Amino acid sequence: MGNYEKEIEVRGHLVDSSILTRIFDKVMDMKGDFTVEEFIIGKKKEDHSYARLVIRAETELHLSEILESLFREGATSVSTDAVTCTKAPKDMVLPDDFYSTTNNSTQIYFDNQWISVERMMMDKCIVLDPISKRAECKTNREVRKGDLVVTGERGIKIVPQERPREGVDIFQFMSSTSSSERPTQQIAKKVALDIIKTKQESGKIIVVAGPVVVHSGASDVLAKMIRMGLIDGILAGNALAVHDIENALLGTSLGMHVDDGTLAVRGHRNHMSAVNEVFKAGSIKSMVETGTLTKGIMYECIKADIPFVLCGSIRDDGPIPDVITDVVEAQMQYKSVLRDAKLVIMLSTMLHSIAVGNMLPASVKVIAVDINQPVVTKLLDRGTTQAIGVVTDIGSFLPIVMRNLENLLPN
Repeated sequence: MGNYEKEIEVRGHLVDSSILTRIFDKVMDMKGDFTVEEFIIGKKKEDHSYARLVIRAETELHLSEILESLFREGATSVSTDAVTCTKAPKDMVLPDDFYSTTNNSTQIYFDNQWISVERMMMDKCIVLDPISKRAECKTNREVRKGDLVVTGERGIKIVPQERPREGVDIFQFMSSTSSSERPTQQIAKKVALDIIKTKQESGKIIVVAGPVVVHSGASDVLAKMIRMGLIDGILAGNALAVHDIENALLGTSLGMHVDDGTLAVRGHRNHMSAVNEVFKAGSIKSMVETGTLTKGIMYECIKADIPFVLCGSIRDDGPIPDVITDVVEAQMQYKSVLRDAKLVIMLSTMLHSIAVGNMLPASVKVIAVDINQPVVTKLLDRGTTQAIGVVTDIGSFLPIVMRNLENLLPN
């Protein structure tokens, strides 16, 4: 092995979160060499372990590539380099060597101190304000000419997610992240416990929902969760609102009676009647204020003043006036509602759930429920240890969650 080497260190729950194993694997996979100079194992559950290693490579470029990979696993250089920044050449354009973020907590070394990056999201850039000494995750569109954008890999520290250790909730209960064979009753109880625990700690809970919530007969449950003060925001598309309003006005969803599954006479036009009623009123809020809309998910959002964002797509019927058809604007509003969220529950919508997954730091707990296993797998592939997938029918799952919530909460 060549003479190019660098001393690195890593702290945390290195063994039970497999951080050290991943570092060893990366070095070997990339044909490098390492020597463990120091390794101290934490003796108690809350104790962190510490390891110091020397990494060797054939060339300076080879070493740089290995280190880049290790830094993303949470390692840092023993001799700390200051972060490098380059000015954005114009609005919405990043320097060529910009640092692309992960969704893990990240710090940058500037002016002899580590600065935590705010609003962490994956696949974005980091902009540094040298005056206030603040760093923030930003999308291309938010970057302005002259902004100091972090470049390269030096002076950047990633704090990888560790296995949750507190109490027994859904995130300890599920040893595998996604399964269709787990007992639904127990999963539902753990989800209910986690919702209550989050609210007891004044945590923000956001629901991402698709129209299947209405088709499957679970809209009453979600509406009741909002009424009980358990939900702090709804993110969805045109279809959820339209089918929810159709169900509230006509008792159908896409022309099918939700209570017994039979087709309504001329039911094919029911969802368009619902769209028309919203246009007549001017907005969902106006429908509630005039007494036209008296129940359902959207009704409860308006009554409880819970924020909701409806993002449009090219296939929408209408779309109703409340839908944001500018995708960039909808993205910004999604992000605004998600800020400081502690728990995100994704209910049967692949498109909106993946969008939300891209906006979340790895520290946010995610519960994804869908009857389709590949959809759940795709949702969980966000690089977080705090995401759980439940492969089941939302129409039967949500009512069990509600029964548990009612049993656990005081009347």
